[in-house]
Amino acid sequence: MQISRPGTLPERSDYDLITEHLSLKHSTLLELGCGNALTTRQLAEAYPDCEIFALEVDRTQHEKNLKAGALPNIRFGLGGAQSTGLNDGSVDAVIMLKSLHHVPVESMDRALTEIARVLRPHGLAYISEPVYAGDFNRILRRFHDEKIVREAAFAAIRRTVENGSFTLENEIHFLSESRFVGFEEFEQRIIGATHSEFSIDDQLLEEIRSAFMRFVDPDGIATFKNPMRVDLLRRPG
Repeated sequence: MQISRPGTLPERSDYDLITEHLSLKHSTLLELGCGNALTTRQLAEAYPDCEIFALEVDRTQHEKNLKAGALPNIRFGLGGAQSTGLNDGSVDAVIMLKSLHHVPVESMDRALTEIARVLRPHGLAYISEPVYAGDFNRILRRFHDEKIVREAAFAAIRRTVENGSFTLENEIHFLSESRFVGFEEFEQRIIGATHSEFSIDDQLLEEIRSAFMRFVDPDGIATFKNPMRVDLLRRPG
């Protein structure tokens, strides 16, 4: 396993890495846990001949995606990584962007088995997960500590390589950027996320606000550099 100190990591985006490591022209792509589908739409616009299936398990977010309208090469669906409803060997690549750790721990192995099933031989799975470190994580864990589920996600990836379902093509470490225009945007996007429910009273909310405001610049912007890890997995032929 490659170990890098956060200060030595390059700043990249999942979009950049996906377009660098996956062959998207004339391909079929499956995204699991697409969220607000920002990256999905960027990929669809850049590769109009790429057919994209974008699944989201959160019904509220899925309905928002449908109302926002889709590009002609995106098909939104409601469903989880454990059961995609797609045929065997029907996609060229699968991406999961900060979503594997949201799969129930007891279903993570099943989700990776499902990914292997729907991938064509030699197809790639791009799994991007946040590392349990950094300033943003220290704020997040005040009300939503993801240490156990993040470790479980990495352990599931390791098992799927050890059992031969995938080979590890590459392991990529980088810093992603999160920007918020004041605490209000943080509260809306993170605390108000519809895929999770948090127990936050007034005192805890003020503690979260105080911790967040230490990172707000004179323009009212808070910027975080988040350590990330991508496991690029290849399905054997």
